[in-house]
Amino acid sequence: MHRYRFLLFRPLQLLPVLLGISIITFAMVRAIPGDPARNLLGVRSTPAALARIRAQFGLDEPLWVQYGYFLRNLVQGELGKSIVYRIDTLKLINSRLEPTLWLVLGSVLLAVIFTVPLAALAARQRGRIADQLIRLFTTAGLGFPAFWLGIMMIIVFSVVLGWFPVSGYGSNFADQLHHMVLPCLTVALALSAVLIRNLRASLLMEMSSDYVMAARARGQRENRIFWRHVLPNSLVPTLNLLAVNIGWLIGSTVVIESVFAIPGLGQLLVKAIFSRDYMVVQGVVMVFALATVAVNLLADVLTVALDPRVKL
Repeated sequence: MHRYRFLLFRPLQLLPVLLGISIITFAMVRAIPGDPARNLLGVRSTPAALARIRAQFGLDEPLWVQYGYFLRNLVQGELGKSIVYRIDTLKLINSRLEPTLWLVLGSVLLAVIFTVPLAALAARQRGRIADQLIRLFTTAGLGFPAFWLGIMMIIVFSVVLGWFPVSGYGSNFADQLHHMVLPCLTVALALSAVLIRNLRASLLMEMSSDYVMAARARGQRENRIFWRHVLPNSLVPTLNLLAVNIGWLIGSTVVIESVFAIPGLGQLLVKAIFSRDYMVVQGVVMVFALATVAVNLLADVLTVALDPRVKL
């Protein structure tokens, strides 16, 4: 019964978070210097043309009225009309969603592939050369900026070795997969550095637990204890850390898509900020916020499912 109540009320608790994000987003977008109408029409704009554009997009209304329009559109599942592209913002976002989705999912998949075996190796070889090398890798991963790492990837694997394309997204699935390897690898290296350190610490803590010592005393094999008991119990904190870092991961797509010229939501957001396209900026940020909230909700549900000790 408690679990059903949790699944019912937990999403409702996240609604104020989305409301707060909408207010902050609206305020910050309006704080961007410049006039969208003047930016759209250029230096030869006339007062009449400026007034017409502002009236068309409701920019001549008071800020509280503009926010009311924005909130009404959100409730109706709409995001307004792009000032620059002159099409519905939601359609524009849908057309750019696929590359960003592949970038996020591919980065998480690669990060998990790196994290589990490297953290397990570091924990089981604590203090030895393998542990030291993995800890050096995680320290370097935390210290390198994502844009610098992406540029180095392009220089080494694209320009020098010629293994992967320099930029773009590709025209078919195989080509898109080929184009997305370097961007996903760039994000995954930075993300896995955080996850490996966390999972290693969790594994070491679990390995010194009483139930592990009792299992050893009963003669159970070390591999069986580690993979069947220690690792599953250690994954919950790392899962929560991954959910917390989803916001960072989504934010890093803005940088990575610009470095690799991927036509996704991150690149769209950058262009919308420079062109003062309020509707697109608000729409993309709200989509990012909704994705982050949804992932954290999913992490809460998985935590409850994986660890019965967690109280709802």
